[in-house]
Amino acid sequence: MKRYATVVIVGAGPAGLATSACLNRLSIPNIVLEREDCNGSLWKKKTYERLNLHLPKHLCQLPHMPFPLNEPTFVSKNGFIQYLDSYASTFKVYPMYNRTVENAWFEKEGSMWHVVVKNKVTSCAEEYVGEYLVVATGENSQGFIPNFTGLEEFKGEGIHSSEYESGKCFADKDVLVVGCGNSGMEIAYDLSSWDARTSIVVRSPVHVFTKEMVRFGMRLLKYLPCNLVDNTMVMLSKLKYGDLTGYGLERPTRGPFYLKKIMGRSPVIDVGTIDKIKDGSIQVLPSITKINEKSVEFANGKIKRFDAIIFATGYKSTVKKWLKDGGSLFNEDGMPKPGNQSQWKGENGLYCAGFSKNGLFGISNDAQNIADDIKKALE
Repeated sequence: MKRYATVVIVGAGPAGLATSACLNRLSIPNIVLEREDCNGSLWKKKTYERLNLHLPKHLCQLPHMPFPLNEPTFVSKNGFIQYLDSYASTFKVYPMYNRTVENAWFEKEGSMWHVVVKNKVTSCAEEYVGEYLVVATGENSQGFIPNFTGLEEFKGEGIHSSEYESGKCFADKDVLVVGCGNSGMEIAYDLSSWDARTSIVVRSPVHVFTKEMVRFGMRLLKYLPCNLVDNTMVMLSKLKYGDLTGYGLERPTRGPFYLKKIMGRSPVIDVGTIDKIKDGSIQVLPSITKINEKSVEFANGKIKRFDAIIFATGYKSTVKKWLKDGGSLFNEDGMPKPGNQSQWKGENGLYCAGFSKNGLFGISNDAQNIADDIKKALE
């Protein structure tokens, strides 16, 4: 089976939905391919129950559709899922589900992109052809767990944070969270709230703020240079939390918005984790040196027994597994090449959405830029 469309989009997460919606508004035919059986599968299947958006809703909305006025400023997981479904319906985005992309290449002779997928329902191969290809699988395509020494020997439960739902089943257990980003910190809080004996590995310095602080800082950025805003944010954090060094948490030497802009590293939005660290409910531990059958060894020489380890160690792109002619846009890690002035556009009609490390705000910008650029190319 071979189907044609002007644009083929791979991925029906927020980036794929937003790109398709923008194209639909311009009457540009497109097909969305999705490996799962629903849109927004990361949100619907691989996020924990207590998750909320960490930024105000006006910074998280997709193009041409604000959140409802009665939605709270910081939207819940279920609220965002409902928004995605409503968004797809409003802009008539109907993905082809259960399609796993196996190969994609650019045919120079016909100047067309060919995408071969496996239909997981029928087990048959299908081919989709378009003048333009949008990779909308994003930077969070597959959970990543580092290859810790001895990991395969661990006899307890070991899962990636994408498999974590709630701390309820970990009550009265010794649980280690590896990773101190927003997911790791929030999971540690959730575990402790369910009476798990919780520890968290913090390897690197980290900025910690409340949601309101981050919102205030983003407003200041409209009027003040980044370095002044960063200095203000650090001062506010010190006033709120004090010196956290004694608890195992150090602040980076660079400011939070500088790190976000240059390295894509977000500050931690505190949901109550810091208070639990201060009162001893959550213990902070340094880097792991070795994992044993029932225990973990740390860089400070301590050895602790654990029933479970939850790896909040991020995600990785899987683009390079199937995209054969993406060298103009993607590096070997499946991320846009640094230094590329337009990180959403490659050669021969290749685009990507959701790789900017700017969250839903970046996705919205990518989708609109891609749709406008394709419209100009077609004129």
